[in-house]
Amino acid sequence: MVDEHLPNRGLILVSGPSRGGKSGWAEHLASLWTGPVRYLATGPSAGSDPSWNDRLTLHRERRPGHWSVIEVGAQLVDHLEQLKGDTASEVAPLLLVDSLGTWLAWHLDDTNARWLERCDQLRGALLAQPGPVVMVVEETGWGVVPATAVGGAFRDRLGALQQLLMQHCHSAWLVIGGRALNLMELSYPVPSR
Repeated sequence: MVDEHLPNRGLILVSGPSRGGKSGWAEHLASLWTGPVRYLATGPSAGSDPSWNDRLTLHRERRPGHWSVIEVGAQLVDHLEQLKGDTASEVAPLLLVDSLGTWLAWHLDDTNARWLERCDQLRGALLAQPGPVVMVVEETGWGVVPATAVGGAFRDRLGALQQLLMQHCHSAWLVIGGRALNLMELSYPVPSR
């Protein structure tokens, strides 16, 4: 049963390839929460790309009107730090972060040392939240190897970030072809070297 995988606090990872349904599944999980939901959008709010604007419109139309939306962009960690003390209601808010890939894209120019520091800050801010956090993350590297250095850096950093956060997750889902698979029930952790 899905709702038993929605803890009172902790991290929930929802991953999958592009257009596989991961945001829809993350929103479904968030809809099971009885308290407030805060949607943290990491992508640009609008732009010159019509397909991006169409995606934003679909996301907006799909979300319930009572969810609050915070367009955090590159400042995800700062907003998480502000929200960790949020106890305005009896029930802690569920945070839905969509997505870690677009957040990473804001920081591709970071040096490796700065990126690792940023990942540690993100992990700390996520673990300090009083309620559950559902995180959407793109699966990369399933297809063509990126032909550019920045493409390779994106793939490698996102994969490493996903493994770092997975160590702290209460539950994790792989969403592919419109189907959600419970990774905690169907998998074993890869031993660290």
